[in-house]
Amino acid sequence: MTPVTTFSGKTVALFGLGGSGLVTALALKEGGAHVVACDDNPEKMTEAAAKGIETGDLRQLDWSMVSALILSPGVPLTHPEPHWSAKLARQAGVEIIGDIELFCRERKKIAPNAPFVAITGTNGKSTTTALIAHILREAGRDVQMGGNIGTAILSLEPPSDSRIHVIECSSFQIDLAPSLAPTIGVHLNLSPDHIDRHGTMESYAAIKERLVAKALQAVIGIDDDLSRAIADTCTAKGVKVTRISIEPMEAEGFFADGTSLVQVTPSDAVAVADLAGIGSLRGSHNAQNAAAAVAVAMALGVSGEKIRSGLSTFPGLPHRMEEVGRIRSALFINDSKATNADSTEKALKSFDNILWILGGKAKEGGIEPLKEYFPKIRKAYLIGAATEEFAKTLENDVPYVRSGTLDRAVEQAAADASATNGPSVVLLSPACASYDQFPNYEVRGNIFRELVRTLPGIEAKGA
Repeated sequence: MTPVTTFSGKTVALFGLGGSGLVTALALKEGGAHVVACDDNPEKMTEAAAKGIETGDLRQLDWSMVSALILSPGVPLTHPEPHWSAKLARQAGVEIIGDIELFCRERKKIAPNAPFVAITGTNGKSTTTALIAHILREAGRDVQMGGNIGTAILSLEPPSDSRIHVIECSSFQIDLAPSLAPTIGVHLNLSPDHIDRHGTMESYAAIKERLVAKALQAVIGIDDDLSRAIADTCTAKGVKVTRISIEPMEAEGFFADGTSLVQVTPSDAVAVADLAGIGSLRGSHNAQNAAAAVAVAMALGVSGEKIRSGLSTFPGLPHRMEEVGRIRSALFINDSKATNADSTEKALKSFDNILWILGGKAKEGGIEPLKEYFPKIRKAYLIGAATEEFAKTLENDVPYVRSGTLDRAVEQAAADASATNGPSVVLLSPACASYDQFPNYEVRGNIFRELVRTLPGIEAKGA
């Protein structure tokens, strides 16, 4: 744990006692703060109280005595409207921050030069975070990985000059971290997502830009207009920017030429790594992720040989184009983390002859943006609340069945794969949130994995 000493002796209000919220409350208490914590779920309040955290209704708090409100990133700060706790804090002139900000302030206090790599982007940030951490660990570095990837940042060991923190940051977390200034900031890409929480695409992009705007060095993808503009803005402000792309480019940085990663310098362009045969890094989107990871590792002094070794041994992430098993020539892929069309596009681009399981709670735009990939899909299996909407989109272009539930979809897709000669891919890539049938995408992916592993004749991977 990283004790938060920057609020020692002060009163701090905290709302949201999920995984990171509870850790944050404990870290503040360990650092000497007086914490009053609250949650809409009484069970979370009881759990916190059992761990020695003072709980109470923040509506009854004397806000004149409060130094800060620590808000869970899942709680609305501005849109669709501010949470009631945020309204109370603003009325009292109390700053509203999150756990990433607490880490940043503690780092500035105890180890301002501690290496800190922060990663964001609409898609690919979890894979890139895990890949950077993996390469650095394989190179013998002391690495702490966390943030939005699932491990609360304050549950990690404290920052020090010999320890590298590799932290995934969502737009919600960045919005609550005004002093975020990593050693290396990574911004991968931007596409419409979370507009309900940020109001407009412009606001969403501006929040993402904050992660790289004050970094000592920035690694920025330039394959979409908004991200390219962020790179240009940072360069104009004097940030050292390394550009990355999945297309050949003349600017200094890294680009993907097929499976080859090429470094562009003022005098040359040299292949530095090859992703061919690395199943966990297939597809052009993973070439972008790998280019970012290589750029970060090189900036931190890792040798080319160790970088290539780290790439080749990367196991990939659960629920992100995860190979679950195979029945003869049929490959089963768990891409449950694909909760929007832009993310699902990466999987559809990477495979052919696809038996596609999709659906859930649809995002704005549905699967209309994926129409160009429909010729790659042999059949679709619709589940969840988006069934009728998606059926209309697929009509006349892709054969489909209304499977309804994930277990039925797996059963039907496996039967169709077995009845087909030649290679095929049974792909769970929902292009939807999971909340209509599952608590989160992890549960959805875990259930898919278990369903596949019970199929007759399956050669399970990682079982």
